[in-house]
Amino acid sequence: MNLVCFGAHPDDPEVFAGATMIRFAEAGHRVLAVSLTNGDIGHYALGGGMLAARRLAESARAAEIGGYESLVLDHHDGELMPTLELRKEIVRIIRRCRADIVFTHRPNDYHPDHRYAAQAVQDAAFMVTVPQFCPDVPALQKNPLFLYLFDPFTYPVPFRADVALPVDTLMPRKWQLLDAMDSQFYEWLPWLEGKAGEVPPADADPAERLFWLKQFFSPELELPVKLHGDALAEWTPAGKASCRFAEMFQVCEYGNQPDKQRLQDIFAPMLKM
Repeated sequence: MNLVCFGAHPDDPEVFAGATMIRFAEAGHRVLAVSLTNGDIGHYALGGGMLAARRLAESARAAEIGGYESLVLDHHDGELMPTLELRKEIVRIIRRCRADIVFTHRPNDYHPDHRYAAQAVQDAAFMVTVPQFCPDVPALQKNPLFLYLFDPFTYPVPFRADVALPVDTLMPRKWQLLDAMDSQFYEWLPWLEGKAGEVPPADADPAERLFWLKQFFSPELELPVKLHGDALAEWTPAGKASCRFAEMFQVCEYGNQPDKQRLQDIFAPMLKM
């Protein structure tokens, strides 16, 4: 299969679907992580082209570690809008990848770039099958399965965990993806949380830095299990009690609509861990 994960920023695919991307790539499927912005304001001190170049390199490094492909579009961070031009870019990417599964944010996520990424991908969902829209790239014969990435927000409606995948055994590799994006996980996000002074310096033992990262970011990655443990119990006999981390997705009603058995068949590689 061909999987495309559209995030608003260069680290979003890794945070919300990193283990899934790793496992599907490992199983021989084509996986592409797309950032719709270049991440050029996601730092407390750096910005502009220097930061964009750094984040591009980090995305490439994470993709190499995870065994998937990476694409970062050159739209400014914090300024993403669901324009016709962006819709066409997304349609062309989905078509060129012959995507079977497309991931993106929900349209009521906290960040405007996340919301507009969701809107733009949703707007592309039907158009990927319309031959006279972007006729320079052949239209898909079948609409892909579009899946929303997890978020904890409840207004106007909470996330629904249609797919709940235990990923504890893949977490050592997922942590490597995040570790590769040092501008975010050792600089920007700790600064936002008022914890920049706690981060081991860049020249510290890499194991010490990674240990700190796990302590810092684990609460964020534990939220899917904490909020949707019942759904996880339906996807794995072990259930919530023995699983600390999971990646969860909601089926978007604009694309292909598989039943639960078909979803379990699609994600079977994730359930054999």
